[in-house]
Amino acid sequence: MPGPLVERVSLEFEAQEAWPKDVKLFQPYEIEQILLPDNANCLAVQALLKMCNLDFTVEFRANAEAMSPSGKVPFIKVGRFVIAELEGIVQFINGKGISLTDKLDIEEKADLRAYMALVRNVIENAELFICWIDHETYNDVTSIRNGSVYPWPLNHFRNREKRNQVIKKLKVLDWYNKTLPEVHEEMANCCEALSVRLDQNSFFFGDKPTELDALVFGHLFTILTTPLPRNDLANIVRNYPSLINLVKRVETKYFNREDGKNI
Repeated sequence: MPGPLVERVSLEFEAQEAWPKDVKLFQPYEIEQILLPDNANCLAVQALLKMCNLDFTVEFRANAEAMSPSGKVPFIKVGRFVIAELEGIVQFINGKGISLTDKLDIEEKADLRAYMALVRNVIENAELFICWIDHETYNDVTSIRNGSVYPWPLNHFRNREKRNQVIKKLKVLDWYNKTLPEVHEEMANCCEALSVRLDQNSFFFGDKPTELDALVFGHLFTILTTPLPRNDLANIVRNYPSLINLVKRVETKYFNREDGKNI
């Protein structure tokens, strides 16, 4: 029987094999189910895979979140590997010798990690706040979409369960008790920092995209194109032309869409 060393070498060899053609990205249904934060993260991973020129197909599942090894979407299935969320997928891709950051120096890579954390800690929390804490958005959009794939009365239990999870998370992160003006201020400060870092460049670290560009695109594109009772976050983003141009650039180059058509 093969020992642990042989098994480890075998796994490492398999991870370094060529990218297969049958990779699947799993996410909730776009039209009737998916919510803004999940849609943003799914779109970010799609952008990442396209930036790396990697083949994949999107598979829609009502229970995609439950299928995910981390309980979060999206996740991809590559052979016998199942990998969830952008950071995990980036690491897996890097293990195959594919990287969007191999030209960056140590300081630039540290900056990239810091700005990705900023997006996670501010923009994603702002999205969760608007969707689950703002009563108008929750009643008119979130509760309907999140519960759409479940029969009554299970839909109400699922909504309550998910909302309690989000509230618990936002309390730990000191976001639950924020006022809307405070959420808007956090969002504006984040966009300002991203805009300064981007400056006049095509992408955040020059003329080539990184996972930061994919992450920012996923969140800002979704914020700009998702109809909600409150357009506050979208209006804040529109105050930063360089970020709008980045979104348009990624949409055109990697999704083959007409420039700015959806923004």
